[in-house]
Amino acid sequence: MTVKVKEGEKPKAPVRVLVLGGAGEIGLNCMVFEQRGELLLIDCGMDFPEDQVLGVEVMIPDLSWVISRKDQLKAVLLTHGHEDHIGALPFLLRAVDVPVYATRLTLALVQEKLRERKLLRKTRLMEVAAGERRKIGGFEVEFIQSSHSIADVVAIALRTEQGIILHSGDFKLDPTPVDGRRMDLNALARLGEEGVLAFFSDSTNVEQAGYTPSEREVGKALYEIFEKSSGRIIVALFASHIHRIQQVMDAAHTLGRKVMITGRSMEANTRIAQELGYLSIPSHILVSPGQAKSMAGEKLVVITTGSQGEPLSALARMVRGMHKQLKILPGDTVIFSSKFIPGNERAIQNLINELYRQGAEVFYETVSEIHCSGHASQEELKFVMSLVKPRFFIPIHGEYRHLVKHKQLAVQNGLKEEQCLVVEDGMMLEFADHRARVVEKVKLEPEYLDSVRSEVPLQVLKERLKLAGAGVVVVSVSLNRMHRQRLSPVRVESAGVKGEKDRAALLDEAGVRCEEKIDWLLKQEKHSLPEMEEQLRAELRRYFKRRLARKPALVIAINEI
Repeated sequence: MTVKVKEGEKPKAPVRVLVLGGAGEIGLNCMVFEQRGELLLIDCGMDFPEDQVLGVEVMIPDLSWVISRKDQLKAVLLTHGHEDHIGALPFLLRAVDVPVYATRLTLALVQEKLRERKLLRKTRLMEVAAGERRKIGGFEVEFIQSSHSIADVVAIALRTEQGIILHSGDFKLDPTPVDGRRMDLNALARLGEEGVLAFFSDSTNVEQAGYTPSEREVGKALYEIFEKSSGRIIVALFASHIHRIQQVMDAAHTLGRKVMITGRSMEANTRIAQELGYLSIPSHILVSPGQAKSMAGEKLVVITTGSQGEPLSALARMVRGMHKQLKILPGDTVIFSSKFIPGNERAIQNLINELYRQGAEVFYETVSEIHCSGHASQEELKFVMSLVKPRFFIPIHGEYRHLVKHKQLAVQNGLKEEQCLVVEDGMMLEFADHRARVVEKVKLEPEYLDSVRSEVPLQVLKERLKLAGAGVVVVSVSLNRMHRQRLSPVRVESAGVKGEKDRAALLDEAGVRCEEKIDWLLKQEKHSLPEMEEQLRAELRRYFKRRLARKPALVIAINEI
């Protein structure tokens, strides 16, 4: 359908949306909105890779498409301060000078990250509040109060030439939030009446029927555990979960316990939240590590990082006896007050097993109600969808199955199949003439970062996987090509190679084959060193493939004298 333009009326520009992350995985959230050559970026998050990606701590979206168009980028808009929505921002801002719009707490968390990377001075941070509207380039942006597992969360509505595009961010409909700030359903209903062109909606919890429990229910469960515990209580949770930290503080205060905070991110976030008034810490409840070390167990609560089994977290260091002030003692109560993120289950389970070995009692999601999701379940998703009444519905923030199930839920809720689009990372949607379609697929390669946030190239990851699967063989020899002489025996060493019972014999035979090959090559017409190395490599590949049914990584060192 083509819309006719009245004489003298400016044609409406199409709006394009490129998904850089968050459609096909939980995390990596990042989307670009384009109109008349102007770009807005909503969120810029990181993700945690699977265990088999060796030596990698986090991954960030492929931002090259945006960076190559940095002169067109007008702003970055943030929905909230979780790592999967702000964690990649420093890597964008080191290459692009662009203002960042976010609510007060989100900006404070961003400031901490930028300060660490010495990017704070040159970054323009623009504070906004829920209910505000800002004109940014050709877009009118409205920030809408939302509710999630962190304070100061907003949904974002973009008024474009094609119509209103609503981005939900992460949300739930908590009827009794800890901070009293419910999602602004009136604003959503108003947008629905005005007419929403497209609704991009959180799909994380779409598999859960009914409603997500209120955060206050977790507070009650925590209090019951605290009340029954006679020793130290150690609570591991996400450092960004200010509402959960508040409830732990409140329970400790009511029961006459002191609180110690440990873990770098936990200490930073509680300090920031307290300074900004998002966290109310009872007077004299906090104790230093030195004070905590000498306190009676029944008087102490420790709030720590490590809920995902991270090997360098404060909790993991306590378990290994490497924490400077604390170690696990028999009679301790340890609470994992968070969800097991997919991919982290084995690390968390190993930590729980070790805690039990050391005499602790452990509470976690599958045995106690000490965590609830910050994401909407099916009935909440349907209710918000009914308020918004979008022309087009696009599920985001989920693995592919979540996106498909969210589309199915939308169809059950009255939308037609053709109104619902399931997209993946790299797809570019275009909205024009009352239509929505995928017009392009951009090839994306997320960046992998190690523990010091340095990039790990894809080729290095492939090499690490090969080393993990088959090990490495190192071959060294000295020769004189001018006189066509081998000057030393071939030395063959290995690491991580699954050898036969007599590994020495295996490597000796490999050395003999190498010597025969080198002696033959030296008798031929002159070969370059790279050519000789490649010939040796081919010989060894065949040898190890036949003997071990696998090909270890090969390092060939020919020294010419």
